[in-house]
Amino acid sequence: MKYLFLTNTPAQVHQYRRAVATLRDRGHDVLVLARDYGCTEPLLDHYDVPYESYGTCETQKFSLARELPKHLARIVWLTRQFDPDCVFGRGAFAALAGTVAGTPVVLVDDSGNTDLDHAISVPLVDAVLTPHTFEKDLGEKHYEFRGFKELAYLHPDEYELQSDVRDELGVGPDEEFAIVRLNAFGSHHDVGKAGFTPEKRRELVETLAERATVFVSDEGGEMDLDRTPARAFDLHPALLHDALSEASLLVADTQTMVTEAALLGTPAIRSNSFVGDDDMGNFVDLERAGLVYNLREFDAVLDAATDLLADEDADQRWRNLRDRYLEDKVNLTEIVVEVAERVDSADEFDARTLDRVSGLDPRGSDREADRALPFGAVRSDGGERRRAERSDERTRREGGRR
Repeated sequence: MKYLFLTNTPAQVHQYRRAVATLRDRGHDVLVLARDYGCTEPLLDHYDVPYESYGTCETQKFSLARELPKHLARIVWLTRQFDPDCVFGRGAFAALAGTVAGTPVVLVDDSGNTDLDHAISVPLVDAVLTPHTFEKDLGEKHYEFRGFKELAYLHPDEYELQSDVRDELGVGPDEEFAIVRLNAFGSHHDVGKAGFTPEKRRELVETLAERATVFVSDEGGEMDLDRTPARAFDLHPALLHDALSEASLLVADTQTMVTEAALLGTPAIRSNSFVGDDDMGNFVDLERAGLVYNLREFDAVLDAATDLLADEDADQRWRNLRDRYLEDKVNLTEIVVEVAERVDSADEFDARTLDRVSGLDPRGSDREADRALPFGAVRSDGGERRRAERSDERTRREGGRR
């Protein structure tokens, strides 16, 4: 069998790389069509994944729109050249590849806020697999698995440390360090969304640096770290999960790394304009489990971060919460491989073929909504007294810099 996988982001490289390796080990021919975005290609090279690039995309808003016609044309050409028997991916790009090849298409998707993409892609594909927290019902082709896409590479059966990352980072065996992840907000689903302002980024780093060594991973490369007490996270991107696993804290205005930290048992604080009454189900579920803080107010972010860094028991408590949370979660790599081989064995593939795949269930329209904490029920809202204290501290710091 010939399998084609489409990866648009670095996270999607991780999502499929182990399934690609397994299928190749079993004698199948596999090709990845990748978009040159962020560290996508360095990751593919690191993991020895066979791939072709279908185009580039920068982190600035609307970069994708400018490049889209070239991307689509390149996907069509590469798909015809490879002539796959099955396509895996997400959204319209994977749907296009499957339509061109005339072969089954399986989407693995966790983005509930991409209505246009779903309207275009779902009618053209054979099955859609989503996490159990995905709130939209995409119809009779829709199946769900108990877990998240990140469990394709961070499930305990899949993840293992690749390095002595503390040596790589230059931190001591017992030295506390925090990672700050800053989003470029350049993807199509990020339009109209925002995270930390430049002023808040600086204040966040300065506050964390009073209690821990701080590493910053800045997707857009906009923050001038020379004027802060932080260091750039400059290791190979394949070592990022090792660093997350060892970190005392992650603070981010992005999405995927927050889920990754939670699944590694590292305290994580997420703050951006997605947070609110209509937040994504996976982050609500992780907050219910005690693994993630979803906080919109910046004072609450600072309070929660300082509380966690001062809590000597936080590390072990988060590992225990993580272990408990993962007890009923699936290994997504195993599911993707089984789905791929069901396509191989089926005379005619359709969504009903997946009824026999362990770990997948039809997404019934009558499923009870699984919402979690109401927005506002956060663990640390700062409070008026703490906000006043924070204002005084900020004034003293600013006075000291003059």
